[in-house]
Amino acid sequence: MPISPSVVLNDVSFTWPDGTVALSHLTTAFGRGRTGLVGRNGAGKSTLVRLVTGQLHPSSGTVTTSGHVDLLPQRLTADPTASVTDLLGIRPTITALHAVLGGDVSPEVYDAVGDDWDIEERAAAALSGIGLGLDADDLDRPVATLSGGQAVLVAVAGIRMRRAPVVFLDEPTNNLDRRARSVLLDMVDAWTGTLVVVSHDRELLEHVDEVAELRAGAMTVFGGTFGAFEEHLAVQQAAVEREVRVAEQRHRTEKRQRIEAETKIARRARSGKKAAEGMPKIFANEMRKRGEQTAGRLRTGYAEDEAAARAAINEAESRLRVDESIHVTLPDPDVPASRQIATISVRGRTTVVQGPERVAVAGDNGVGKTTLLEQLVGLAGAREHPLPDTDAVPHVERIGYLPQRKDSLDDDASVFDNVRRHAPHASDAEVKNRLARFLVRGDALERPARALSGGERFRVALASLVLADPPPQLLVLDEPTNDLDLTSIDQLVDALRAYRGALVVVSHDETFLERLDLTTRLELR
Repeated sequence: MPISPSVVLNDVSFTWPDGTVALSHLTTAFGRGRTGLVGRNGAGKSTLVRLVTGQLHPSSGTVTTSGHVDLLPQRLTADPTASVTDLLGIRPTITALHAVLGGDVSPEVYDAVGDDWDIEERAAAALSGIGLGLDADDLDRPVATLSGGQAVLVAVAGIRMRRAPVVFLDEPTNNLDRRARSVLLDMVDAWTGTLVVVSHDRELLEHVDEVAELRAGAMTVFGGTFGAFEEHLAVQQAAVEREVRVAEQRHRTEKRQRIEAETKIARRARSGKKAAEGMPKIFANEMRKRGEQTAGRLRTGYAEDEAAARAAINEAESRLRVDESIHVTLPDPDVPASRQIATISVRGRTTVVQGPERVAVAGDNGVGKTTLLEQLVGLAGAREHPLPDTDAVPHVERIGYLPQRKDSLDDDASVFDNVRRHAPHASDAEVKNRLARFLVRGDALERPARALSGGERFRVALASLVLADPPPQLLVLDEPTNDLDLTSIDQLVDALRAYRGALVVVSHDETFLERLDLTTRLELR
């Protein structure tokens, strides 16, 4: 007996209040096992996740699930008062348990505890299992004291504790170091139930049972890993390219034959006209009429053949995967090679960033990479670095900063207004033109920033830096490849390599770092 799917979307459409269509008449399903949900930035993956988890409601169509759906969002809580207990998602249960232990016998608190009388022991075991050195004493530890990667692992541990039958993980490898990635991959391999992983991470996508690609409003499901999916696509696209070439050759042939036929028809018409000069008028008219009918049939036949050949080209080309990509051109800050940009000290060893140098800051989760960047950009409330004799001091004022969370955007303001405030002297047309190069255009300009996916937030934040006037002399990027599709990463690499200012970047993406032509690599240990 076949197993019923865990999530079903039937003829689902979703339109944002500004009229932007995110999904149109999508029908698909997710079954038990591990599925990798892939697609270009802006394809609608995050919208689909929000529809399945009930954060959004479809404009039309239905979404049904076999049970509660749990979610690891792209952006974890930014609440400064949140603790590890909140990140685990067990705050209501813990609060009710402590109330019962304190003597509260009201039915509500007993209902809130349910069967989870051992919740603290299970939480301690879950924390211990992710290898961060956390235990029951850390349940009240502020989330702000965790690195981005540590917070992700804690949140995933909480999802496993809650035992939902359907789980979506949205870009779970963002910010994870090598050891943390290994822990997460082990979790994925051992997952039971329905797991949908939204990711651009090739390594993670080799641990799924099937790949579901959202593209042009339709879903394609392929049984196998992402590597096998890419091989399948490569073979398919090679076949389509051959079809296009064959169709183009046929079209050229049909066009040539039509032209040759038109030439013959014109010659016959001239010959017929000359022959008709000595004929009686009635015979001449009949011969002319027959000639026109024959010419008409020939023209119609050749035109139909040429049109069919053109249609074959269009049909084949429609199956070619040609995607738009962002175009990133960073402004020239004209930084001389002798200009001191910043001083960075790691355990007493000092590095002076000078001129257009490229510096990578590396290290395990929790070692203080983001803290060092916050010191470097002079962020208000930046903490003292946890490592001794470690800090960063800028020597320039024009600094562009893209944090991990992309929290520089005002969630309640429109995309256009978010970028406009960074470029007060630019014209509206210039702002719109710049955003169009980042594939943000039309009605999307008026959408509130909170409605953006992670990749879209990055593009808007980067567009704000690009339009800054005067341009930044130092770019500070914290995990810039998070949420970006592979084509967008290529564009970002090209832009950073051409950038003539200084660059300080934190990233766990070693392939990305290797492509930046780094001048210095600082290891925090």
